[in-house]
Amino acid sequence: MRHVVTGGAGFIGSHLCEALVGRGDQVVCVDDFSSGSEANVAHLAASGRFELVVGDACQVLGGVEGQVDSVAHLASAASPADYLARPLETLAAGSRGTEAGLRLAHAHRARFVLASTSEVYGDPLVHPQPETYWGNVNPVGPRSVYDEAKRFGEALTSAYRRALGTNTGIVRIFNTYGPRLKAGDGRVVPNFIAQALSGEPLTVYGDGTQTRSICYVDDMVRGLVAMVLSDLAGPLNLGNPAELSVLGLAHLVLELSGSSSPLSYCPLPEDDPLRRKPDITKAKELLGWEPTVSPEEGLGRTIEWFAATTGPPPGPNLVI
Repeated sequence: MRHVVTGGAGFIGSHLCEALVGRGDQVVCVDDFSSGSEANVAHLAASGRFELVVGDACQVLGGVEGQVDSVAHLASAASPADYLARPLETLAAGSRGTEAGLRLAHAHRARFVLASTSEVYGDPLVHPQPETYWGNVNPVGPRSVYDEAKRFGEALTSAYRRALGTNTGIVRIFNTYGPRLKAGDGRVVPNFIAQALSGEPLTVYGDGTQTRSICYVDDMVRGLVAMVLSDLAGPLNLGNPAELSVLGLAHLVLELSGSSSPLSYCPLPEDDPLRRKPDITKAKELLGWEPTVSPEEGLGRTIEWFAATTGPPPGPNLVI
């Protein structure tokens, strides 16, 4: 098969490209490096089954030639630091970028999978969050550029399926972590790990009782590959239902890293969700998928990768 992966040089995208190449498939990676990195996919060139197209997915997908069996649309800023800095580009990736991917897939009668997000649930009033929940999103808040871009992308993807018969699928990705996360990208796991390894205080927003459900990237990519190879419409939640408080996560990172960093408490950011936990019943039943890597094991691997990798100092610390 030949797959087009937008945002393929990003954190999750690069692992997806790697998995697809590992299957023996051809991969066309499209990325403008606004938040991804060529270093994330450079090792794939030697396979002979990997092609890198540098450019904005909104603009360059029309130029993709040859066989296309699937389009996986992951192109978007995903960390608060990135999407708050580039709000218009984030909205464009969710709207024009999604439609460009849909047009490419439809023209080739290919499979299209939208990487949506748990952010479509906003600050949820239902817990855990099933796919039937419509969410509690502030459409004019600072986080809306990401939340509403993904919600629009879901609507557009669904419309293409209903109106044109395009083979589309939607996955809602919950907090994912692992190697290749940037130390200063604003997400809670890389922030805590970078701070712990450098001996800096771990920034905890609010009182730390807000929860997240973190999924190791290898588990996430297994789910994405299964969705690409299926004909399911979704949406399907992909995430680890092992719920942790932010404070509990901080202590776990300190324990696993052997760090003696103190905790530093700051006010909770605007519209920060208080609870996040996926209901993955549908993914289990329809995809045969569930995560297998525990937070302890996954965080241990991620800490080892961070410790072995020289990266930039931590940047803005925003909990998602």
